[in-house]
Amino acid sequence: MTAPGVRFSRYAGLAGAVLLAVAGYLGGALPDAPFGATPASIWRAPHGPATLTCWLIGTVLLVGAWWSLREGAPSTRWAYVTAGLWALPLLVAPPLGSRDVYSYACQGWTYAHGVDPYAVGVAAAGCPWVDTVAPIWRDTPTPYGPVFVLLAALAVGLGGGLTGTIVALRVIAVAGLLLAAFCLPPLARAAGVPARRAAWLALAGPLVGVHLVAGAHNDAVMLGLLLGGLLVVVRRPGRPTALLLAGVLLGLAVTVKATAVVVVPFAVLAGVPGRYTVPALLRAGGWLVGGSLAALLVTSAVSGLGFGWVGGLAHSGDSEQWTSPPTAVGFVVDYAGALIGRDPQAVPVLRAVALVLLVAVLVVLWWRTLRDLFDVRPPERPRVALHGAALALVAVVVLSPVFHPWYATWPLALLALTGTGTTWFTLPAAAAAFLALPDGTNLARFTKAPGALAMTALLVALLLGARLLRAARRQTR
Repeated sequence: MTAPGVRFSRYAGLAGAVLLAVAGYLGGALPDAPFGATPASIWRAPHGPATLTCWLIGTVLLVGAWWSLREGAPSTRWAYVTAGLWALPLLVAPPLGSRDVYSYACQGWTYAHGVDPYAVGVAAAGCPWVDTVAPIWRDTPTPYGPVFVLLAALAVGLGGGLTGTIVALRVIAVAGLLLAAFCLPPLARAAGVPARRAAWLALAGPLVGVHLVAGAHNDAVMLGLLLGGLLVVVRRPGRPTALLLAGVLLGLAVTVKATAVVVVPFAVLAGVPGRYTVPALLRAGGWLVGGSLAALLVTSAVSGLGFGWVGGLAHSGDSEQWTSPPTAVGFVVDYAGALIGRDPQAVPVLRAVALVLLVAVLVVLWWRTLRDLFDVRPPERPRVALHGAALALVAVVVLSPVFHPWYATWPLALLALTGTGTTWFTLPAAAAAFLALPDGTNLARFTKAPGALAMTALLVALLLGARLLRAARRQTR
């Protein structure tokens, strides 16, 4: 038996998902939806008031229901059933919160018609659906790896027209989520944390339903492969065959989205069964990295695309939003420069500095994780290694040039497996659910100056708070 409050959360979330689906049909990211929409222009549209009302109430209900059980659902089965119920309305809704799925469709069409998607944009390739793609992405090469290009081309082949391709891409995204759902309970058991909490945090969140299911983002496929690789590592540490397979799965995740590469060094730590010696690390790292490189080389060769996708990564930062902390600080510096008649052009500089800082943070996180592993018993090692990997993904999200709401699903899936407090991250993830409108309109575009100032002030406050906390700890020693 479940408590009345728990049952209420289940059906409040379901009502929210239904309202979001209704908002999608009234004014979602449909192929003929106008570009350059604003909240005011959406409100003035024939179904505008109903669209925005359903979207806001639906988001509040879904976020509230998820948040109310953030400490864990009554059982793992209950978490899966509820997440599935919430996903059903969104599974049959039009694309929501983003138009990226149309970019995927055109990239798949480009490759399927013998054009290199890493050399030209979808407009130059002659994609017949180019009018559905957001203008900023029509002339840029794809930043995704060859595995996802192959999957997108498969979707085009199976779907035929645009609607069929979108349906196929959504099926592929759901397959990635199902793989993640399969891997979560055994990973949670290996880490010694409740599977009911891990499944709830990772799968029932509003960002998953709206952006990974309805939006069909390829992050779902990346997460499934990532968790699959980590599961093989923690189940069979030290076994060459298992480490090689895990490396292949992690390499495939990288060839969907390059972000996954930051998890590989932490997987090496989880793959050492005994004492952490240099030979043991080299042995585990050799099998894992070898499997990852094999996946990269084989998929690049089979697709015939080589490593052109690496160059396409540079274009992922073409969008400038204050939701990326380094971009927000760059905006503030530019605003300050304008007050004295200067144009510092600080955004690219701050972004470059943040990327250098990211590399340093990742190295420090890996070293601290290794140090912590010396002090724990072997059964606790998976939890410590997964926690390090989760923090590495948090660092990527915070220090990258661009942040989109669905990016928060990467670290959240691993933080759910650590058994530590997650409010510091689940709260921003819940807030991120309100950043996009159903047609893909990004609210960060209309709050550029106040958003940049608020983000910069938050960063300053966090840095000062951390410094004061360290000072207080020194005084109490």
